[in-house]
Amino acid sequence: MQRNQSLKNRMAEAGFTQEELAEAVNTQLRSWGHEGTVSDRTVRHWLAGKTVWPHRRQRQALEVVFGCAAEELGFTPPAGGDGTAPSSEQEDPVRRRHFLTATTGTTAAAVPLIAAAPPPSVGTSDVIRLRKGLDKITALDQRKGGHESLERRALAAAGQALGMQERAASQRIRQRLFGVAAEYTAAAGWSAIDAHHPEHAQRYLDRGLYLARLAKDSVTELKVWNSYAFLARQRRNYPQAVAAAQAAQATTAARRDPLLASLAHARTAIGHAYLSDRQAALRSLGYAWEALDKASPDEPRPSWTVFYGPGELHGLTAIVHDRLGDPAKSEAAAHKDLAATPAWFRRNRALATVQLAMAQLHQHEVERACATAETAFELMEGDPLPGRMRSRLGDFHRDLLTIAPDSATAREWADRYRTEWTRA
Repeated sequence: MQRNQSLKNRMAEAGFTQEELAEAVNTQLRSWGHEGTVSDRTVRHWLAGKTVWPHRRQRQALEVVFGCAAEELGFTPPAGGDGTAPSSEQEDPVRRRHFLTATTGTTAAAVPLIAAAPPPSVGTSDVIRLRKGLDKITALDQRKGGHESLERRALAAAGQALGMQERAASQRIRQRLFGVAAEYTAAAGWSAIDAHHPEHAQRYLDRGLYLARLAKDSVTELKVWNSYAFLARQRRNYPQAVAAAQAAQATTAARRDPLLASLAHARTAIGHAYLSDRQAALRSLGYAWEALDKASPDEPRPSWTVFYGPGELHGLTAIVHDRLGDPAKSEAAAHKDLAATPAWFRRNRALATVQLAMAQLHQHEVERACATAETAFELMEGDPLPGRMRSRLGDFHRDLLTIAPDSATAREWADRYRTEWTRA
């Protein structure tokens, strides 16, 4: 017996529990005039692979709920036939109603069916389709970093989700639309942080947190708190950065998923490091690694979490050690970050490269540090530097002028820095 991973993934994508999927299928069956006979036990049998090809009506309802064929949900037709032979039960209920109306005489024909038809309701398949746009937003962020065009796209999609509220087929769909709007708004907030637009970011994150709580979406709530922590550090409000990271730790999502707990602990460690609290920073960093060791890579998660893993945690470890005055440890962690981060995460790799250069500079290896920092420009070739990267390069430049103000290498690097800074 093989578990139905495809159905499990679809349920996670749509945000269904077993009980909620059973209710969604039953709602669809009742709308066709059939009895709702699906229970959470039925769903367990589907997931466990005990039922490889559900009853015809259940299959049809599942296909409507998810907006795809039963085979795409991991079900397999029996070897002797696919069980889809034409029958009166299987005929499209909507088409059958239209046929009956058309044959009841001139009275029915006089009814203005098109004018009276209500707009189509919004269901699970619409929510899934809208949520898929988040993957494109995430990919764009990883490639180019935060920018105004990304923010506009994310906010437009959030507005679309909120505009569909009135046509939601059920309260559950309405709640999911709030969740999608929260995810897009949080994405706009993160883009604004990366672009170094703190006022925009604060406004978007406030809105995103409100929507996430309306949706009872703990994962997006954690994402917002994580972004709040980053924004507070950007504003040099380090106590608030620690408080926001600890709020992320307290979410249901962090309690359920060790990977998300690891991210929250790592963000807390950085806040403590900027407060020069060595013991607290290293303790939180240890918790982050312990939690990550327990995380399952196969757990279904939103696309925004794809950046986080051993590579990113090595990068955050590098920042912590650098702030605590251990540049050699920071350099070692930064090298591990670059070794583990995929090539298509250009922005992340460029930031890791700047952190590596900072660690080398703080060991007074000026020429090597400048050569390393220059590769960050090469990694972002063809795209403007995001605001957050400009800020980190500015930090490197200031430290360089402090450590080696009269170095020819430093002057050459400063010329390149000014050229890149003025790029559109």
